[in-house]
Amino acid sequence: MAEISSAQSLSSPKVMTRVFLPFAFGHCTSFLFRNINAVLTPFLISAMSLSAGQLGILSSAYFFSFSLAQLPVGLALDRYGPKRVQLFLLGIAVAGAILFGVGQDFTTLLLARILIGLGLAACFMGSIKVLSFWVPDRKLPSIHGYLLAAGGIGAMLSTLPVAWLVGFVSWRTLFFAMASVTLIVMIAIAVWVPKDPIEHKMVKWPSLASLLEVYRDHTFRKVISLLLLPHTVAFGLQGLWMGKWLQDVGHYSNALTSLYLFVGMGAVVVGSLSVGAITEWAGKFNIKPMEVGGIGIALFLTIQILCIFNIVPLLPLLSISFTLIGTIAGLEYTIVAQNVSPAMTGRAATCLNLLILFGAFLTQTVFGVIIGFWPVDSAGHYPQIAYQVAFGFMILLQAPGFLNWLFSVIKRGRFKSVGEEL
Repeated sequence: MAEISSAQSLSSPKVMTRVFLPFAFGHCTSFLFRNINAVLTPFLISAMSLSAGQLGILSSAYFFSFSLAQLPVGLALDRYGPKRVQLFLLGIAVAGAILFGVGQDFTTLLLARILIGLGLAACFMGSIKVLSFWVPDRKLPSIHGYLLAAGGIGAMLSTLPVAWLVGFVSWRTLFFAMASVTLIVMIAIAVWVPKDPIEHKMVKWPSLASLLEVYRDHTFRKVISLLLLPHTVAFGLQGLWMGKWLQDVGHYSNALTSLYLFVGMGAVVVGSLSVGAITEWAGKFNIKPMEVGGIGIALFLTIQILCIFNIVPLLPLLSISFTLIGTIAGLEYTIVAQNVSPAMTGRAATCLNLLILFGAFLTQTVFGVIIGFWPVDSAGHYPQIAYQVAFGFMILLQAPGFLNWLFSVIKRGRFKSVGEEL
């Protein structure tokens, strides 16, 4: 394959087929791996006699290694380029999936899960980096929306479809199949994706001190001040507490709650596609992505305020709307990629992702600690007041960043946000 040195060397259809699709396929696969254990839990407990503690450790091992790898992966992406880094790491994921499939004890499964998390650590960040090479800035909102939607599809596939498949094949066979799928992703990236443009690589291996460049960057700090906390709230609560809220306040059954959560995952796909399209459309009227983000956060806060009232007939709609509108926070990836230097996009994306992962962990923990101040009833449900206080606290966390953005709009005297500075 001839080396391709600039974005202009690829037409839009070739960017989609030769760059976007292989990396989006990898991102989709990473979400399958991330969530698949939730469905396989009964089978793992039965086959391996795992305790609740071991099951928790096994599930969190993926996130631990995934998070731990973020900063080194960001440095590697900027030094060696996303194609080489992604191929190397996906090879580790294939080994981890095979090891999980053959594992006969908890220790082996734990090691396999760690390898899988490490191997998939660059799927999203590598996609952000490679797309910054080949996609014009004005097209990034839409293409990032497509990418986030691919992750949402992976999350959906990890629920009901996986539950259906395990009725026909064993969980071990399923992991061998996942290893094969990951290998196909590797082949697609190796064969179809062009070489990374040399002009966008760092000449030498960056030091850890170079990560401070990201946090000192004006764009990066402006973006996270508005969008980071809403992103962590959307990610953290949807991943754990929205289902419990539906059951405790709405008294919905497990089956009905699972259905609403599945629809919520579908809302991630719809929301991601919509945010990208709306942002690109708004750009035609000189409305900046930060302005779109600010309006979206206002809507997201409104949904959370409505959640406080615990209006039972509206709970399913609010839970889906929470996920749908919460996708607006994903714009921070686009804004950062559009405005930092090309040689910094890998580090910026992984620093951002690490903050989101850590923030989601804190959000889940704090929300749980707050509702834990109230005792459960005989059916194991927490009272409505517990969720009202917890949602209220989440809103208070997000309010300063939103108000800072809003005051900047008012100060300008017309609808031009801090995004104009970006």
